[in-house]
Amino acid sequence: MAQSSELKGKWALVTGASAGIGSAIARDLAQRGANLILTSRRRERLETLAAELVQKGVDVRVVTADLNDPSAAQAIFDAVKAQGIDIEILINNAGLGNYGAFHTNEVEQELSQIRVNCDAVVAIARLFLPAMVERRRGWVMVVASTASFQPVPYISTYAATKAFDRMFALGIAAEVERFGVKVSALCPGPTESEFHEVAHAQSFVWKNLQSAEEVARIGVDGMLQGKRTVVPYAQGRFNTLLVRLLPVGLITRYVEKAARPKEKR
Repeated sequence: MAQSSELKGKWALVTGASAGIGSAIARDLAQRGANLILTSRRRERLETLAAELVQKGVDVRVVTADLNDPSAAQAIFDAVKAQGIDIEILINNAGLGNYGAFHTNEVEQELSQIRVNCDAVVAIARLFLPAMVERRRGWVMVVASTASFQPVPYISTYAATKAFDRMFALGIAAEVERFGVKVSALCPGPTESEFHEVAHAQSFVWKNLQSAEEVARIGVDGMLQGKRTVVPYAQGRFNTLLVRLLPVGLITRYVEKAARPKEKR
């Protein structure tokens, strides 16, 4: 089993690092001694986080990129390569969501979720994974969701992209295990972050939200242990088991009624 001390001095790349689970994972990795490349669209937030993390005695670099842009993954890779840095820990965390009836949502917002949650995840992994395989050492985390275990009406595209993320992580995990590279899918549930506000998905907010810090700690621990799927809370583990036992149509009908947007009067 890998120990946290094994990360000391190694370089980690965290996408979507400016808020929520991404920034919490960056803090957790810094606490374990990892150096960090932080990337997201919001440079000011990244620089604020970087200033905080260097106080922990680690090296931190900032790369601004919008993963909705198809060229962003290559730009991140080129920026890292130009600095002579070898990434040994890849955290594919950046993600988009959008709540509402699919047939009325903006088409561009639906397609943006696919570009950020799927296309960019594949592109970044494809760029950084070969060196890990060559070195026969590395860790990859793909942040999926408990929404990846079943269809979820009114966040239909988001749930589908997270199912893609989880299956992608599980597939490449099996491919690269023999090269000493560990790949995990982190599947959080309702978490304290700005995600629900940005996605306009308040219907999916629970009363008891898990802290992003706890999600990050459990996720990184699971990654180090080589767990291929990490569901960071007990109710989520129960729910993911339940959806495997119940008919998917029954679950989907229940969620549709519970999550249906309120009609405007």
